[in-house]
Amino acid sequence: MATLPVYPWHLAPPGLATRRQLRAMGLRPGGQPVVAEIQRPRRGGRPPLVGYLYRVDQAKPVRPVTPGRTRALAAALQARRICPQCRRDAGYCIPRSLGACVPCADNH
Repeated sequence: MATLPVYPWHLAPPGLATRRQLRAMGLRPGGQPVVAEIQRPRRGGRPPLVGYLYRVDQAKPVRPVTPGRTRALAAALQARRICPQCRRDAGYCIPRSLGACVPCADNH
């Protein structure tokens, strides 16, 4: 297996972009392989942060959001607002760290 070229942070050549950069351009990798990496060093002996790079010229447009996906996302977000203890809509997404709305979490 061939190793990928590695570039320092902010020094990738033109024509390559990360997934987030592609998304900001309205593009997606579209099944193409990773062509390079960028690495950002960190302190304290921790491993570097790694970002994978894709070719912009081979990227495809982002697929449009369908009405079904929009409904599914709305239902998932609504489910995250329902407290599992009191069964009321909390008005916000319930933190996983609490596992319940703030009043229910404070009572236990």
